[in-house]
Amino acid sequence: MTQVYQVAHKTLLDNYAVIETLTPNEVYVGASIVVAGVDATFNGTVSVLSVPEYLFIGVDSDGDLLFNYEVPVPFQILYAKTAANVTRTTATGTVTLGTVSCTWVTAGQIEDWLGIGTASALDTTFLTQCAAAANDFCFQRRLESGYIDAKATSPSNSVTLGTIAYGGFLYRQRGAVTDFASFDGLPAGNSVGLSPMIKQLLGIPRPQVA
Repeated sequence: MTQVYQVAHKTLLDNYAVIETLTPNEVYVGASIVVAGVDATFNGTVSVLSVPEYLFIGVDSDGDLLFNYEVPVPFQILYAKTAANVTRTTATGTVTLGTVSCTWVTAGQIEDWLGIGTASALDTTFLTQCAAAANDFCFQRRLESGYIDAKATSPSNSVTLGTIAYGGFLYRQRGAVTDFASFDGLPAGNSVGLSPMIKQLLGIPRPQVA
């Protein structure tokens, strides 16, 4: 599934292009996007270098990106583009983000962590759903905390274990709304939000350093 965003503004300074979308986007650093309908200079399939939150004003003598931190600008996407400067102006066009699935862990890893054997094809299907949900959720939470991860490979053993544990958490909630399912009439205990151990393994929330 792909996601398409409408372009609202464009800028090009010191061989870096910045596209601003009309609405919030899920574009992340390292993503491959397709810019179309803007103009010949900005259009193309490009790799995202930054998703800045402030007005881009060029690069310094060392080649570092410069921003005006007194002027916040939301929904920006920055990528390399060798061309003449273009002053920030309104624009039209689209940005298309191809959605790539996160594949950090598998249903088999979650099954091993739970220490169970699948009783039926339905169990296997549900474990696969738990793995997919855990991969997507853990990737997104780390992205929100400022990590830049590859979707094809887990960044570390601790993140892998945290994702597996979260998938096991989802499986154990099968048939329940807020708590682990219980089959013997006894209370199963509360399970509100992410456990501290899963957060620790995933490295979230990440401390913000100025």
